[in-house]
Amino acid sequence: MRSSIDRLTGLAHLDSNSLTEEISFLENVLDRLLHTSRISNDAYLAAGAVQGGLSMLGDMIDIGISRSEVQEQLRQLLERAGRVDESHPGLDEAIEERRV
Repeated sequence: MRSSIDRLTGLAHLDSNSLTEEISFLENVLDRLLHTSRISNDAYLAAGAVQGGLSMLGDMIDIGISRSEVQEQLRQLLERAGRVDESHPGLDEAIEERRV
């Protein structure tokens, strides 16, 4: 999950379209991983919390929050993603293996 947040923080300009693309990617990959039993239901739900945070951030960007607030929200999501990765080893790698 950290890799997804790292990708977003590395963008020169983060907008709701970039977030929507990442959210869609995560949704598709997580569904596939769950249905092929590559990840547990617990991992799926934990990853969904990060995915939901990204969705909320996209909405916040659309209403015009400041760049500093965007950075703060991303920092908090990065911490959450780190905890998810610690609790579910291999999740981040399984997600990134499916990135084209």
